[in-house]
Amino acid sequence: MSKTKIALVTGAEGFIGSHLVSFLHARGWDVIGSYLAEGRTAFPTAAKLHFVQCDLRNGQRVSQILNDYEPSHVFHLGAQSLPMVSWTDPVRTFESNIMGSLHLFEAVRYMKRPPVVVSACSSAEYGYVPPSRIPVTEDQPLRPLHPYGISKVCLDLLAREYFLDYKIPTVNLRVFNTTGPGKTDDAPSDFVRQLVRIKKGLQPPVIEVGDLTSRRAFLDVTDTVRGFYLAALKGAPGETYNLCATSTQEIGTLLRTAIRLSGVNSKIQISRRLIRPSDEKIIFGNSKKFSKKTGWRPLLSIEETVSSMLKYWDSAV
Repeated sequence: MSKTKIALVTGAEGFIGSHLVSFLHARGWDVIGSYLAEGRTAFPTAAKLHFVQCDLRNGQRVSQILNDYEPSHVFHLGAQSLPMVSWTDPVRTFESNIMGSLHLFEAVRYMKRPPVVVSACSSAEYGYVPPSRIPVTEDQPLRPLHPYGISKVCLDLLAREYFLDYKIPTVNLRVFNTTGPGKTDDAPSDFVRQLVRIKKGLQPPVIEVGDLTSRRAFLDVTDTVRGFYLAALKGAPGETYNLCATSTQEIGTLLRTAIRLSGVNSKIQISRRLIRPSDEKIIFGNSKKFSKKTGWRPLLSIEETVSSMLKYWDSAV
């Protein structure tokens, strides 16, 4: 009989983290979700599911949780994850993302049985990529464009160092655009939320949008968390993998898909406040290395993703 798998998920209150907690728990794992702030999130209650408050910047607290629960796997998603916030508060971003990660790896280093550590790294590590190198592969030079991207490069390197120096089985996933039910602050969620509001008469039949010509490869969060699961079970220790959808589409095409699926008639209006001063025209990663190693591939279409987001926001608005 195999030993029960015990997962610690940092950042359990976050978008991907909350979906990962549910995914692992549904597969019979004991799951401990760590979260930053008291009182901000109502967590589900169930057997083999525990939530603990933990500021990753508190190394003593991190060590205590690891020693109390002795996880077989750590999914490290806890971070300040917004690039725009990283510009306004780079110090907190570095304290959370770099020092928080360092405290975690130091605590793991002294465990009797070091767990597998799967870290949520980011496509933001690459920064600007020449068109000739897209879809980007893992050997592309890392030239991040903001403090958040820099902090994720540091996480990437820290995990590799602790594998090389202390034999901790680390696996890094450079996650590209991920969306789905519960997501905020991206184009799909913004479109869907506005369409639901229009349908309910909460705003005029006008959708405000930014640049519709850029191209993105949006991965459904269900496919993303399955990637983390497979990385933990099948990823090679010390390796880094891209995790990305297999095709891109223009943001404008995505908007038309959302409008069609919602059945809402609306006018499209370009808003200057939604246009970023600098933005990559295309973000697209090559995930063949990860697929070859683990058998992972995306299963959900963008239409299925948008439909699930419409249902989510219909009940949330």
